[in-house]
Amino acid sequence: MAASMASQAVARGLRAATSKHLLLDKCKCTQLNPRRWLNLQEYQSKKLMQESGVAVQRFYVADTASEALEAAKRLNAKEIVLKAQILAGGRGKGVFDSGLKGGVHLTKDPAVVGELANKMLGFNLTTKQTPKDGVKVKTVMVAEALDISRETYFAILMDRACNGPVMVGSPQGGMDIEEVAAKSPELIFKEVIDIFEGVRDDQALRMAANLGFKGPLERQAADQIKRLYDLFLKVDATQVEVNPLGETPEGQVVCFDAKINFDDNAEFRQKAVFAMDDMTESDPTETEAAKWDLKYIGMDGNIACFVNGAGLAMATCDIIDLHGGKPANFLDLGGGVKERQVYEAFKLLTADPKVEAILVNIFGGIVNCAIIANGITKACRELELKVPLVVRLEGTNVHEAKRILSESGLPITAADDLDDAAKKAVAAIKK
Repeated sequence: MAASMASQAVARGLRAATSKHLLLDKCKCTQLNPRRWLNLQEYQSKKLMQESGVAVQRFYVADTASEALEAAKRLNAKEIVLKAQILAGGRGKGVFDSGLKGGVHLTKDPAVVGELANKMLGFNLTTKQTPKDGVKVKTVMVAEALDISRETYFAILMDRACNGPVMVGSPQGGMDIEEVAAKSPELIFKEVIDIFEGVRDDQALRMAANLGFKGPLERQAADQIKRLYDLFLKVDATQVEVNPLGETPEGQVVCFDAKINFDDNAEFRQKAVFAMDDMTESDPTETEAAKWDLKYIGMDGNIACFVNGAGLAMATCDIIDLHGGKPANFLDLGGGVKERQVYEAFKLLTADPKVEAILVNIFGGIVNCAIIANGITKACRELELKVPLVVRLEGTNVHEAKRILSESGLPITAADDLDDAAKKAVAAIKK
């Protein structure tokens, strides 16, 4: 059975804040949206590249208009670009609630930088990718504006088909690479990287030539490609995408804009990188859930889904949808569950005014159902639960768990299976 709209929404939620990977097999192009938890601002990505010897524009970061003005003076550049730092795309066409149009501005006058920053900092910037009220800008990047005589696209990413990293490039940069792949597949070039050998000189030079760099620029571009691969390994990236990798009239190869995706499983050895994560633009509920090692995805319905495992979450959302209900979210407990996590989970769910019923669907493998039951009863009493609660438990220690719930004296509706649970949850909100 095809996945319902509900499960598709969950899947999109699990892939929140992602960027598209291109996996290219000859002339075929497939888009994958991997999960990405770590979000860095543009200036943070540029700093990581700078530290690995990758050529980027000279830049400073400012939190106040006076700092921005001072930074513009220190740059001593022919032209300066001022960029509002938010995680959403489409900044250039965004609008501030101060009345200023555009989150990206070019000027040759340093004094103008201070005036523009004054209309950016502390104000909300609304783009096609932000919430309707926009996102408050707390930081701006003041950078040297360089002319670009030619733009190319370059990326290094993990490709399952090749069991490792792959370089992907195109001489058609500065635009939607998926569109280039669809309309002109002959302009997409791919080099498989041997994870043990790394990027060979001949591979880097061949990619540079395919990107259209000529003469001394070919060697310069090849050097940048190898440095980008060093960065890819250094920070445990799943993707380093540079668009554009540009050529200046002065004969420089520069990474003008980059997006770096990280392997969240490598957080234990990338503490400095993950400490840069900007959580200010994240959903407050998701941020709070993460503190308790819970995965929370908000949706638009009115039945809260409290599960253990993303697959079970999607199945739960699907069957609620099948019976005419709409999931308000799903909240994934994961494996190593403790009573406190269950309590905190209920706090998050009951804080959502959209929630009119809660469906608990737990399949206890490594999860002890009795721990879940104790957490549920504690939460119901202390939080004085006001909405109907339907509970379906199966697996480890389930008989003890059912005894705890039945003897609690709380108005908890037990369900025999997932279908029964979904029916009862939907019925509860229709009463």
